[in-house]
Amino acid sequence: MKKLLLLPLFLLPISALADGGGKLAPTAANPKWQAECSACHVAYPPALLPERSWRKLMGGLERHFGSDASLDAATAKEITAFLASQSADRASSRTSAKVLRGIAPGDTPLRITETAWFQRQHDEIRADAWKRPKVGSPANCAACHAGADQGDYAEHKVRIPR
Repeated sequence: MKKLLLLPLFLLPISALADGGGKLAPTAANPKWQAECSACHVAYPPALLPERSWRKLMGGLERHFGSDASLDAATAKEITAFLASQSADRASSRTSAKVLRGIAPGDTPLRITETAWFQRQHDEIRADAWKRPKVGSPANCAACHAGADQGDYAEHKVRIPR
């Protein structure tokens, strides 16, 4: 009879837990990333874009999707390093692998909503749902994912506002 080797959960790398059940939280914390990015929108999980995308986004904060989101050089450098270290290229989650499979090596998407992974995950959402006043756009994750600010995107918890 074969013996099963059971590992206690505390021995698993955090990244193994971060991907299950809709959890997309980064495996490390960065208070500046959380504070600065969530001041205007959900601090999007870094594993949803490749490093090159985060670097380009952070390099153009003075024209960040129609807003000036400029940061002082030290803060920008710290957040950029954090995003790069947690990006889809470096994360070891199933989700990050799926995100990368849908992005051509030379492509540098700047919007998570334009990735093939995001579009597959949301293909059942009718176009008019994105335009509802309480939703606004596909970029407003928190409208339907109440735990988005904690990296929780579990499908069974989705509630699309009317």
